[in-house]
Amino acid sequence: MTKSRIAAVDVGNDALKANFGKMENEVYIPNVVAQDMEDRPVIGIEELDEKDVLDNLHIRVHSPALEENNVVYRVGNLATKTNNSTELDIGSNKSEEDQTLVMLFASLALDAVESGAFKAGKNDVVDANYTLGTGLPLREVKEGKDVGYRSQLLGSVHQIEFLITPKHQGKKVNIKFDEVKVYPEGFAAYVNLIMDNDLNVINKELIDKQILIQDIGGLSTDIAVIRNRNVDDDKAQGFNLGVSESLEQIREEIRIKHGVELDSRRDVVDIITRNNDRHHIMVKGSRTNVHDITDHILLELAKKEYRFLRNVWAKNSQSEICYFVGGGSAVLKDYLKALNNKLDGYNIEFFEDENESIWMMANAYYKLVTDFARKAEKEKVKEETTTTAKAK
Repeated sequence: MTKSRIAAVDVGNDALKANFGKMENEVYIPNVVAQDMEDRPVIGIEELDEKDVLDNLHIRVHSPALEENNVVYRVGNLATKTNNSTELDIGSNKSEEDQTLVMLFASLALDAVESGAFKAGKNDVVDANYTLGTGLPLREVKEGKDVGYRSQLLGSVHQIEFLITPKHQGKKVNIKFDEVKVYPEGFAAYVNLIMDNDLNVINKELIDKQILIQDIGGLSTDIAVIRNRNVDDDKAQGFNLGVSESLEQIREEIRIKHGVELDSRRDVVDIITRNNDRHHIMVKGSRTNVHDITDHILLELAKKEYRFLRNVWAKNSQSEICYFVGGGSAVLKDYLKALNNKLDGYNIEFFEDENESIWMMANAYYKLVTDFARKAEKEKVKEETTTTAKAK
């Protein structure tokens, strides 16, 4: 039997982040897909294998979990170069979108062929077994959508075929899940705050505090209320507002004012978060400041996010601190800090390392699913020992 490999995958609205195995392999793929033809034209096809795999992900996905089955996709950076690329729609449910599954399967297939954890069999087919840890927004978990999402993945074989992709052209990966754990995103963030990768407690002072965690994503905002080391389901709130709508607005205003077409929301995020030339774009070869556009749009969004915080804190007055996490928090950090200093002066905390905030969910899922796998393995050994003893 093929040994099950750990996979911790956060399919964020902006990008997929994933940790595999013993964290020896991590994958980051912009969450953009585009339906495509099987035989896509490539300039310099002879040099295909010299190109970056992550820039040229071209796959066919066959899975009973998909609404549209057996479709060819460009995924990630390659998809942003087309005029029919799609990003998750505002107001959509992550658990019900084909795009979520296509991204998930693409990352697993890539790990399966690149990690060496699984050997290819006949006809270059790789059979890969995974124990998956992933998550959904609190709102979707509260509505019970995690049950359907999990059942879609378990009990079926999901096949990914690499088409015109460097180094992997013609390879097929059959993915099976031995177990799927779907965690509410707010609780996952809490676990990441208090435990290291070996599940040792690292922030003891947080364990018994009542804390808030505001996770600002692309399509939604979740505010988890943590008390007695668990998410208070009755107090936790989810809102259908994230940064995507504002990113689209910035993209459109840049197009109208400067005549520049940005490929995706990912380009907008890069413009407003990068270290060098932040809030600048190139217009006809000239470096141009777009801070007037980004500033007023992001400030308006920050005001709405701050209103969420104020309302939830008013209903949970004994909370001691609120942690802002997620890609949206990295985008809005300066605006939220300024608003808080001017207005209420709540005890709020951001992660100065933006990368830590962006990878928080993937790291949390890794800790949780690894802990689950360890306990399951111990239980299995215990049962086998008991069975052997009885047989004697």
